[in-house]
Amino acid sequence: MRNFNRKNDELRKISIQTNVNKFSEGSCKIEFGDTHVICNATIETSLPKWLKGSSKGWVTAEYNMLPRATSTRTQREAKIGKQTGRTMEIQRLIGRSLRSIVDLRKLRGYQLTLDCDVIQADGGTRTTSITGAFIALNNALKEMLDNKDISSNPIKDNICAISCGIIENEVLLDLDYKEDSLAKVDANFVFSKNSGLVEIQASGEEHTFTRIQFDEMYNLALQGANKIFDEQRVFLK
Repeated sequence: MRNFNRKNDELRKISIQTNVNKFSEGSCKIEFGDTHVICNATIETSLPKWLKGSSKGWVTAEYNMLPRATSTRTQREAKIGKQTGRTMEIQRLIGRSLRSIVDLRKLRGYQLTLDCDVIQADGGTRTTSITGAFIALNNALKEMLDNKDISSNPIKDNICAISCGIIENEVLLDLDYKEDSLAKVDANFVFSKNSGLVEIQASGEEHTFTRIQFDEMYNLALQGANKIFDEQRVFLK
């Protein structure tokens, strides 16, 4: 039995608040069940060195999990002196996902950084971060348009992300931490609303999966993504 008696194809409860930070150009707090993430967008006129003189701007992301986001305290990476491989992998995924739906030529001279800070983790932190970061990015770009910093909207499509997994030969949508720990196979799907897939991360944990099972995960993820897009739309300026 899933928490809250969820059906296999049911998302966790989604909650979104925008403008949660008065200083950042775009912000939101997003919750998928007990996973809570704050996403902030920052607009800067400094570009990476390798982009200087280019006709393009840039969109990047940073990801962080607070020490008590989990049931036991995790030491801050700043104290350790380096980011973990997991952190680097996730923030690269977030950045890639956002850049896939942004026309960087329309951002010439600007860099937008999306900070995704997990304040409570119960599975799906990377997919929740992508979904929330898009809202923060969209709202920051609308501010740039209002201020006439850019002449047209660089966003080409909407994106969101969701997880699926296989537990005891059943495919489940939107895994929480307990389910993710039990899953023999888990996958993360990043979708654009009109253009299709952005990225898939799927792996078996001492287990394999068939094409039929993959298709079932994909179809369930797409069904969930369409519901997430409906939730997102309300909060896009």
